[in-house]
Amino acid sequence: MIGLFRMIEKVFITSNNTATFVCPQCGNVTTADVSKFASINKKITVNCTCNCGHRFKVSLEKRRQYRKATNLAGVYFCRLENGDVDKGNMRVVDISSTGVKLKLNVERNFDIGDTIRVEFHLDDKRRTLINRSVVVRNVHKNLVGTSFAPNQGDEPALGFYLMS
Repeated sequence: MIGLFRMIEKVFITSNNTATFVCPQCGNVTTADVSKFASINKKITVNCTCNCGHRFKVSLEKRRQYRKATNLAGVYFCRLENGDVDKGNMRVVDISSTGVKLKLNVERNFDIGDTIRVEFHLDDKRRTLINRSVVVRNVHKNLVGTSFAPNQGDEPALGFYLMS
């Protein structure tokens, strides 16, 4: 028998320690003080009960920046120990103003702190090319969390993309 599972919605904690909850049943919106959860450094799931009586769970997300889910094809380039440059295919699975999460076509042995270069096109009207150096922040199999390398300047098109 196949069980049904419901995806737990992510709710972002704002800089003033509030979160906005939307009931999946009736659409009622409630903003609440969640400061008691803001200092906890682990995954936080809370049970909510709407005024309509519907009960649901949400995951409180403490990221500083909003991450937009994507599925953008691209290429990564990394320097090998012998000085050669290797490249591979990837997908950008989410993006924020501070970094990207990559799904590589194969597992790589990146170390935390490694710098790689990524190239991909946004799926905006102009198909804006993003060509940036990124710093590896975490690796889990073929998923690589990165932040944009410092001293590259802002990418205005990325800011507009994140707001769309």
